[in-house]
Amino acid sequence: QVQLVESGGGSVQAGGSLRLSCTASGYTYINRCMGWFRQAPGREREGVAAICTVGRIAYYVDSVKGRFTISQDNAENTVYLQMNSLKPEDSAMYYCAADFAVWLDGGSWYVSDTVGYWGQGTQVTVSS
Repeated sequence: QVQLVESGGGSVQAGGSLRLSCTASGYTYINRCMGWFRQAPGREREGVAAICTVGRIAYYVDSVKGRFTISQDNAENTVYLQMNSLKPEDSAMYYCAADFAVWLDGGSWYVSDTVGYWGQGTQVTVSS
């Protein structure tokens, strides 16, 4: 059974940093992507960052480019999201996701099929 366990959320002031971790058990991603999504109250879930095994390419939503970095540790089957220069608008529940593909359109990335697995979510709150 596949499980995604997230950690690293919390509260921080604007300009601060947090690092989210997502460890996958029972899952080996071959030619698939893992990533992070977020959802704020009253808003739709959006893809924040994805990293795909083919070419080890990372994708980001425009609003986090230059501030967030996604990386992975294959040995530990873990994906990280380093979040710097946090803004109040980054506040949301962050979800780890695995087993999906992406397509690109105008510099933005989208899930091209269906996310296979979701984590339980970790809250990030940025105060001004």
